[in-house]
Amino acid sequence: MVSDPQGQTPTPQPMRTDLFDFDLPDEAIALEPAFPRDAARLLVVRPHPPSPRLSRGEGRGEGQPHTAAPASAPHPNPLPTEGWGEGIEFTDRSVRDLPALLRPGDALVFNDTRVIRAALQGERTRGDNRARVAFNLHKRVDASRWRAFARPAKRLAVGDRIRFGHEGRVCLLGSLDATVSVVGEAGEVELAFSLHSAYLDQAIEALGDPPLPPYIAAKREVRPEDAERYQTVYARHEGAVAAPTAGLHFTPALLAALAASGIACQFVTLHVGAGTFLPVKTHDIAEHRMHAEWGEITADTAAALNAARAAGGRIMAVGTTSLRLLESAADAGGQLRPFAGETDIFIVPGYRFRAVDLMITNFHLPRSTLFMLVAAFSGLDTMQRAYGHAVRAGYRFYSYGDACLLYPAVPPP
Repeated sequence: MVSDPQGQTPTPQPMRTDLFDFDLPDEAIALEPAFPRDAARLLVVRPHPPSPRLSRGEGRGEGQPHTAAPASAPHPNPLPTEGWGEGIEFTDRSVRDLPALLRPGDALVFNDTRVIRAALQGERTRGDNRARVAFNLHKRVDASRWRAFARPAKRLAVGDRIRFGHEGRVCLLGSLDATVSVVGEAGEVELAFSLHSAYLDQAIEALGDPPLPPYIAAKREVRPEDAERYQTVYARHEGAVAAPTAGLHFTPALLAALAASGIACQFVTLHVGAGTFLPVKTHDIAEHRMHAEWGEITADTAAALNAARAAGGRIMAVGTTSLRLLESAADAGGQLRPFAGETDIFIVPGYRFRAVDLMITNFHLPRSTLFMLVAAFSGLDTMQRAYGHAVRAGYRFYSYGDACLLYPAVPPP
């Protein structure tokens, strides 16, 4: 189930997918990002061993940590709505507080992938019949072919011709056509385009839109400003079809404040695919298969992070994509190696983290591999209670929403 390039990760035991399900009010889903970016709220989640010195209700004043009681069993849907006490500490902060929450010598690891305009509107032609179909590109096959999720896919068959573009959007290279070469499962198709390499890239840039997640795109139109807002300020290497959303909160001013506080910023690249965000549809998570994504950690970056940790600094992954790449490149002792290739690592409870000490991430969808990952990092009960607190406190969820700073689960004595 976990594909690990270093060959160090044992296969976890089977686990029911519905353990990671929960109800979320529609109003909690953010349709717009915070402005400025670093004004987003930050929930600090710190699991800790129970202490007899803590009493129920301690530290629940305004701006002070909250403490939630541990439970003896997971809390499936709905999210917990009560249970203050020992075991988990919550603190409500803001993303711009990060320099004060970290220590000199710590290192943040950012994913510098750049999102392409992967959302395309096309017209299918089959004889005299025509139909509009929306496509989200998610994985490049070669210079002229892409895999994509189509809506509605039932309108497509192998051999169909697709012409892309719509009124007011003209490709300088002429029209962009494709042929459906494969029709797969769950709405996935393969498109063979009439252009290739850089010519195809230019056409996609001219005709495509930012690939906003469906829970946003279904509720409002994509706007010109989304091209900037659904992109990190440090994006460099084109290739992602979804944003590494934890990084959306960072501004040049916040990056400068981190550097001034003695906190290092290192960059890796993982070209995020749409498959990362898909819900797990199997009954048992052991039956789920991740889509592979291409990533790179340079030798210089690996050496810098190893040195930071050896000097007592903590490694904080900015987002699940950075974390997955770091864990893919780490050996059994936690040493990072240079990495360039695909990873389909699937991190679930029972995984032993080797390379990451802290993480910042957004609030994720139920039944998603991302919620499974944060449950592995901080504990399933902890994250269910953290999400319950976030809903009650009015935090905003998903890609354009707020963030949480997670500490790792404390192993039992």
